[in-house]
Amino acid sequence: MAWLYLFFAGLFEIAWAFGLKASDGFTRPLPTTLTVLCMVASFWLLALAMKSLPLGTSYAIWTGIGTIGAFIVGVVVYGESLGALRVASVVLIVAGIVGLKLSTAPA
Repeated sequence: MAWLYLFFAGLFEIAWAFGLKASDGFTRPLPTTLTVLCMVASFWLLALAMKSLPLGTSYAIWTGIGTIGAFIVGVVVYGESLGALRVASVVLIVAGIVGLKLSTAPA
């Protein structure tokens, strides 16, 4: 169950990163409210996952999911560049996440 909590915590992290951009510096009430709610959900789920998963693994995977998701949102929604070095860097993050998952005992 901890891995599921961690996965959804990462998805909420993507949502709050997207919402942060959409809030326009917290000047738009609806995106700001949704961003804060996603932040709370993300931290809460991360805390639940950390009850049984190692700190370093949990935090690295949580931030990795958020980083990769924010990268994809940036490319798809905001038309950010998809250069070879950026893609290679994301591939390295994915490799790190997979390595951490494979090297951690099941929770």
